[in-house]
Amino acid sequence: MKKFLLILSIFLISAGLKAQKFAYVDSQFILDHIPEYKEAKSELDNLSYQWQEDIEKAYQKIDNLYRAYQTDKVLLTDKMRQAREDEIIKKEQEVKDLQQKRFGAEGDLYKKQEELIRPIQNLIYNTIQEYAKEARYGVIFDKSSDLLMLYADENLDKSEKILDRLGYNY
Repeated sequence: MKKFLLILSIFLISAGLKAQKFAYVDSQFILDHIPEYKEAKSELDNLSYQWQEDIEKAYQKIDNLYRAYQTDKVLLTDKMRQAREDEIIKKEQEVKDLQQKRFGAEGDLYKKQEELIRPIQNLIYNTIQEYAKEARYGVIFDKSSDLLMLYADENLDKSEKILDRLGYNY
């Protein structure tokens, strides 16, 4: 509902402005045609896959420790049982910490994404801004964002022009 109100207010405000020009781009289309983005995305996917495998292996080791503990539990003294339980809990916490370090909100994956993809996104954003100023567009929407576009005239799609300005042929 908020998005609808936002779109409605943008159109109402712009209706009062004469000769207001609109256009849209498809940032995902643009990104998909930039080889550096594909390489960065592939590197991120590989890192993510490797880190996930490492975490799964660590959980498997913990599972093996727990099974061994369950098997040996009746033979262990209270002190030995507590030591094994503490070891399993400690290892679980270490794996959870590793998972948070790799995939958390400020984790390694996020940092790597910022390092590899953010510069490409910034380049696209800056190019769109320059294009909008030069071509005197009042508003340029992103077709691939959460903004709902009920209709889009293909003549208003400037994605290919942005790719050209970035030096990539479509």
